[in-house]
Amino acid sequence: MDRAALDELRAQGLDDAALHEAVQVVAYFNYINRVADALRVDLEPGMPPLTDGAA
Repeated sequence: MDRAALDELRAQGLDDAALHEAVQVVAYFNYINRVADALRVDLEPGMPPLTDGAA
C-alpha cells in the first residue's frame, strides 16, 4: 500500500473507517491461514492437497 492506492480507494468512496475495517479483515484472514497451515488443518473437499514443502 502506498498513498496512491489509498487515494484510489478513497476516490471509490471508502472512508477511514472502511479502510480500517478492510485492513482488519485482510489481517485476520492472513493470520488464520498461517495458523491453519502451521497446524496442517484438513483442507475442504475439492481443494488440492498440501505439498511436501508446506509448513
